Amino acid sequence: MRTIIRMLAVLTIIGVISGGLLSQISIWSKPKIAAHRELETKNAIFQVLPEGKSFTKMETANLEVYSVFDDSGKLIGYAVPFEGNGFQGKIRMMAGLTSDLDKVTGLQVLEQVETPGLGTKIVEDPSQKEDPYWFPNQFKEVETQPMIGVVKNQKPVNKYDIQAITGATISSKAVVQIMNQGIQVLRKMDAEGKLNNAGGEK
Repeated sequence: MRTIIRMLAVLTIIGVISGGLLSQISIWSKPKIAAHRELETKNAIFQVLPEGKSFTKMETANLEVYSVFDDSGKLIGYAVPFEGNGFQGKIRMMAGLTSDLDKVTGLQVLEQVETPGLGTKIVEDPSQKEDPYWFPNQFKEVETQPMIGVVKNQKPVNKYDIQAITGATISSKAVVQIMNQGIQVLRKMDAEGKLNNAGGEK
């Protein structure tokens, strides 16, 4: 009986100490994670809108939107973090769009947990030595009207289509679906006059 009590006491002490340490680590790491994510977001904004020199952030109930401006302060488009479900879990990406929302200027996948060697090709495809980033790259200049589509095993004919990754059609379609849903929300915001076109700051 005493042995059991001793074991329970030791386990309780270990649990309390471990919980305290984890809490301290969380407090220490939280601002560092936030700073890293902020830097990642800023870099992604200028990746998807490379002509941009400054931006302003606008948060709504539905989306986080960055209005992006050139060096003269003219609005050139929007950078928007879109998030949704992929084949294995959440996909988070940064999309760049022209100011009229009619074309994609760039796409960068920020977070994903897709199947290694298949779904992960939405970020990088090592088998394509000449252009390992061919999947996100093909979104550049893609038209968003009527909506972005997906074709399999062939090059797109329409200006609003992209080619799916062989063996990862679900992940490919998930990216497109997340894009289309996010663009619909943006269009609604634009129609309601809720998109911020004010001058930017770095």
